[in-house]
Amino acid sequence: MRRIGRSRRRGLGWVLAGVLALVGAAVPSVPAVAAAAAVPSNLTLEATYNSVSNGWERVERYLDTTTGFRQEQYPPDGRGDQDGQRLTFFGGVKQPFSGRFLLYSAPGWNTGSHQVPVLLVHGANDNPDRAWANPGESGGYGCGSASCPNAGLMQNLAGRGYRVFAIGFAHKQGDNLMQAQEVGDAVALIRAKLGVPQVDVVGWSKGEMSSRAYVSSVKPSWGRPYAGDVRKLITLGGPNGGYDYPFAHGWAHDFSIWPQCGGAVNAPSPHLRMTCYGTYTSHPEFSFTPTSGYDVYPGQRQMLARWDSVFGIDQTQQDWYTTYYGGQGFYTDGGGIQAAINAGSLITPLQQAGVPSSVTSYLLAGGTPSIVGIFNENRGPSDGVVFVASALDTTGFGTVGGTALIALANHLQLGWDSAASAQVAGWLN
Repeated sequence: MRRIGRSRRRGLGWVLAGVLALVGAAVPSVPAVAAAAAVPSNLTLEATYNSVSNGWERVERYLDTTTGFRQEQYPPDGRGDQDGQRLTFFGGVKQPFSGRFLLYSAPGWNTGSHQVPVLLVHGANDNPDRAWANPGESGGYGCGSASCPNAGLMQNLAGRGYRVFAIGFAHKQGDNLMQAQEVGDAVALIRAKLGVPQVDVVGWSKGEMSSRAYVSSVKPSWGRPYAGDVRKLITLGGPNGGYDYPFAHGWAHDFSIWPQCGGAVNAPSPHLRMTCYGTYTSHPEFSFTPTSGYDVYPGQRQMLARWDSVFGIDQTQQDWYTTYYGGQGFYTDGGGIQAAINAGSLITPLQQAGVPSSVTSYLLAGGTPSIVGIFNENRGPSDGVVFVASALDTTGFGTVGGTALIALANHLQLGWDSAASAQVAGWLN
């Protein structure tokens, strides 16, 4: 059995950082432009922090008191805990309640020249600092390159006169339906602070899911529908058509996760059991599907869709067939991708619900599968994780203002690449 190197394991974790309930699919009638909002009564400001790293001006922690938010499960070995300055912002709680979120404000948030403010929504296993303000904060190959810049889309947009905010979630791989409610909360807070009727939203990777779910009124049974307060929705490397990377490249993927193989990445596995160095072990807590009382990665399950009929499966991987379709292989055992999709993928519900035509949408994809240190998605044109065809899939978007392919950017570079930033700024303008 071969062992994947340390840099590959670390790099794969940050790929999933960029990546990677009862659903109401009907979109209610909403006003084309909402009135300026007051702070919603369901929100409690718990703390404000004015000493913030990475160029942000301040961070606020809010609690959404709406009944329905719950304490989500975290990996029992601590790999999904809050860290860095975010741990301070969440009051020193490593595993915060999912009804809590952070609202970051960039310099110029209340003085920028552009009328419509911007909310940035980060992806899986990530945070607003690494995603938008300091791509090299986490070290390694967290930015998708051998060397990382110390500034990102936040500084780029703020420097152009945009009033920029970002949301930070309690759970790094959490339920996109709950996080969509908090995207709506953040939009309402920004409107109340600035007295504006609408906000532009930029969702990167998994952040596209919660952003799109909000404007599409895809919500928990207890959730609030879309309030008509988003002008533009921009997706960066978003799995609009879903993704199947973990199942298509399961063997390489699992070595970054399975602790007996030396893995420690906060990401789900397509397998329930795996042999590492001669020992067959079980880890139901890493499953995509709810298993043995564990459901740690609902947000990843919600992004799944099958691409085997389009691009096939990576047959160079050990146990490739049973990994994708389910069953016992030589070294692994798992339920397969369809079982995970059946357990709660949101791709079809989102496409069926549709983004209202009052929201102008823009879709951006990376075109370079060259993320340093990881096994890149190689079955078709991709950014290393998400197929270009998925990122640019316009199914369900009512009004598409534009699509673009940044040919020289991979999945993790989309938050700081100069060409990607210029494209986003152009769309916002």
